[in-house]
Amino acid sequence: MSSNMITLALSKGRIFDETLPLLAAAGIEVLEDPEKSRKLILPTNQPNVRVVLVRATDVPTYVEYGGADIGVTGKDTLIEHGGQGLYQPLDLRIAKCRVSVAVRNDFDYAQVVKQGSRLKVATKYTGIARDFFASKGVHVDMVKLYGSMELAPLTGLADAIVDLVSTGNTLKANNLIEVERIMDISSYLVVNQAALKLKQAPLRRIIDAFASAIPAEKN
Repeated sequence: MSSNMITLALSKGRIFDETLPLLAAAGIEVLEDPEKSRKLILPTNQPNVRVVLVRATDVPTYVEYGGADIGVTGKDTLIEHGGQGLYQPLDLRIAKCRVSVAVRNDFDYAQVVKQGSRLKVATKYTGIARDFFASKGVHVDMVKLYGSMELAPLTGLADAIVDLVSTGNTLKANNLIEVERIMDISSYLVVNQAALKLKQAPLRRIIDAFASAIPAEKN
């Protein structure tokens, strides 16, 4: 592999789709559709730029350890990862959502939190959840889950969940309500610090193109 090859780590789905216009601004076009291709490394119209498809939670790890030079990842993933060894030049303002607390419709969350009693919380964002409830003085028992979070309160596995919320439709469909908004989330550009020194010119070109193409803040 050529030493000036730039490897960009992306996850399938919303982040991939919303990164495409930013790539286009840098003159980069991904040549295969990740939903149709079985490949995990996708070529682009630039011979020295390729895209690797990894799980959203793995993007910071790939970039930190040099499996990729640059990546796009949610702020939620960055906080849980810790962001060590990563240069984070840009909030791309894409794939926006929020991390929230949700409970069953019939669960008296306000009362439980007020009493300072123990709360059983299911989440994959254990760091974010632990810090949030600690700041409120609420004792929590954490149940780590990786998917189908909404099932936890419905089956009695947990009293509450901490999860990403976009429209809130999934919560509604499962008779859950959002009771507290912990933080707003968007996706960030992350860069391997060693790569930034070794491949400064091509990486800087991509970073600058992304910066000029970031969607404007909507009021």
